[in-house]
Amino acid sequence: MADSDTPWEPPFAGTELEHLVGALERLRTTFRWKVDDLDAAGLRLRVGASSLTLGGLLKHLAVVEDHIFTAKLSGEPLGAPWNTADWDGHDWPFTSAADDTPEQLYALWDGAVERSRERLDAALAGGGLDQLVHVSGPDGQHASLRRLLCDLIEEYGRHTGHADLLREAVDGLVGEDPPPGWRSTTSRSRVGS
Repeated sequence: MADSDTPWEPPFAGTELEHLVGALERLRTTFRWKVDDLDAAGLRLRVGASSLTLGGLLKHLAVVEDHIFTAKLSGEPLGAPWNTADWDGHDWPFTSAADDTPEQLYALWDGAVERSRERLDAALAGGGLDQLVHVSGPDGQHASLRRLLCDLIEEYGRHTGHADLLREAVDGLVGEDPPPGWRSTTSRSRVGS
């Protein structure tokens, strides 16, 4: 059970499911801490030759959340705002984020995470980690729900590392995990609670 000052911590000795979901929630919370409470300039800051921004990461991970727990999980098409976006390729979430306000970016990510939690909970109630999902490989073999969860953990691990570097460049914020008692100042979801 997580400490009340660090509710994002996974259990020390839980089930496989508790560890996987706990790892994802810790990464989500750490990522949200890294991007929290920034203005437009902070969300658009670039470092060196990279075009990566914290705002771009917020929008990208929002799309990934919805894609994994909608299209890959059940085969349903993505809903708003992704279905009406003017996609110019894989980089669109990263490049278009500069046109969004901080409030829009935070709302996109918060909404996607809440939808993902609901969809994951429903899927788990319907069959557990071993159940096969909609997405399949070139050989026609369908992935398991476990694979989707692990893929999202990997995605957050990669991009939380990017967020570490970008946030330090914005205002010097460093650290591996949010401090005990941290709560998002810009989130409408249960991140950090």
